Amino acid sequence: MSLKLYMHPVSTVSRPVSLFIAEKNLPVAEQVVDLMSGEHHGPAYAAINPNKAVPALEEGNFRLTESSAILKYLASRFDAPEYPKDLQQRATIDSRMDWFNTGFYKDFGYGLLYPQIFPNHKRPTDDQHAGTIAWGKDKTKTWLGVLNNNVLGSNDYVANNRISIADYFGVCLLTAGELIGCKFEGYPNVQRWVGNMKQLTHWKRVNEVMYGFAGSMAGKAFETV
Repeated sequence: MSLKLYMHPVSTVSRPVSLFIAEKNLPVAEQVVDLMSGEHHGPAYAAINPNKAVPALEEGNFRLTESSAILKYLASRFDAPEYPKDLQQRATIDSRMDWFNTGFYKDFGYGLLYPQIFPNHKRPTDDQHAGTIAWGKDKTKTWLGVLNNNVLGSNDYVANNRISIADYFGVCLLTAGELIGCKFEGYPNVQRWVGNMKQLTHWKRVNEVMYGFAGSMAGKAFETV
């Protein structure tokens, strides 16, 4: 039964799934949902994903949303070593993915990053907007400290010291910060990890559109970490 991923190449949460598919050469067709034209809000896509968000995975009558869940499904479906069967190793990966999604990404993505680049994330007043960004930046620094010192430390990867779907997921969330010029200075283990992940064969191709978007904003002043 054929698999199809509905995605957009600039989407922060589409990129980890696309990268995993490319690196593992999985038989998954990708269909771009044009976020810029608002296709995701139309009735055709809303029937696939009522959340009106990407990514979404379709296999026959089975549909699955949420990037983290899709990565787990694909890794399990194709018996990928990036999501081992050992329960404790798998639980560590699950824990790391939850950490990125519910802690780090909440403050980094929706506190610091998106309010600075997307008009629909603009707060009602200038004071509220500035306060949101300041709060997001402060909280992001706390999360980066945990990632640098506790999650990574001397390890090369974020779970079980071997590459896993948690690395695919987390690094794509983190590198969305490059849209506003984040360099993560002061967090050497984070920088080392990002550098390692960028050596993946398909990194440049999968992230080409994202970096093009980043280039269109070059020269603008942003609050960064």
